[in-house]
Amino acid sequence: MPFVRIDLVEGRTLEQIHAIADAVQECMEEVFAAPPRDRYQVVTEHKPGRIILEDTGLGLERTDGVVVISVLQQGRSAEQKQALYAALAERLELKAGVRPEDLMVNVSENTRADWSFGMGRAQFLTGEL
Repeated sequence: MPFVRIDLVEGRTLEQIHAIADAVQECMEEVFAAPPRDRYQVVTEHKPGRIILEDTGLGLERTDGVVVISVLQQGRSAEQKQALYAALAERLELKAGVRPEDLMVNVSENTRADWSFGMGRAQFLTGEL
């Protein structure tokens, strides 16, 4: 169950934000094999100038259309992560007009003990999930 944070600069319409979030979810289901309705996303908008992404010497020219996607998950391989990066770049450009140069993605891992979906219980550990 990936938990996704999407950070972007203010100014997009609600429809554009939903297109980004939906495209990300499609990639989670297709590449990371997340089940349908296993959707956990937080979208945060920032004022212009509040997301600063340089290019680490890669020659990327970024715009205020930047999108940062942070994925917290468990058990995906390096190959799945690379496939996710490619799928996100392609899908977000196609469905939401996000330039691949404006996309930054990071994937972090944790364990089953690190999740509670509510009710004060660790559902992965209690066997509820």
